[in-house]
Amino acid sequence: MSQSDSPHNQPIVEYRVDRVLDETSTDTRIVVLSRQDGQADTFPIWVGAAEGHAIKLALDTTVTPRPMSHDLIKSFAEHLGVAIRRVVITDVKNSTYYATVYLGNNGVERTLDARPSDALSLALRARCPVYITQDVLARRSTANLDAWLTKMDSKNAGAQQQQEVRET
Repeated sequence: MSQSDSPHNQPIVEYRVDRVLDETSTDTRIVVLSRQDGQADTFPIWVGAAEGHAIKLALDTTVTPRPMSHDLIKSFAEHLGVAIRRVVITDVKNSTYYATVYLGNNGVERTLDARPSDALSLALRARCPVYITQDVLARRSTANLDAWLTKMDSKNAGAQQQQEVRET
């Protein structure tokens, strides 16, 4: 843990977790973040199936019979008087995103390095804001992103309808 300092003081933009899509051909999940300032912009992050499932549970506010790992972390923080203030996607290197979780306790802000999937899962459970630095937004590849996401949404809707038909 480190106290927050100038490297973390980059311009940031608020996003929220909008949805989690199944990428069945690779057994991964795509977490789609949506910009919160009214501009139409989405930001996808590919995560593992288990990580995507944890984010989906939090997004849907599903209560599990036993606490999940992120629920346990949130509970530890609450019991120790530590507030989870915000999550920031801070960097991208070789197509891998990096995140920072900002914590507050007794007027002191500290940061933790985290995988974006863990940070997002925790942010949803703690109901804290999610941000992306301007630098990360500028360095992402957005070629054909909207068309690709629309195609993924259609595939997921079709798979969901097939599942519902099978269950009835």
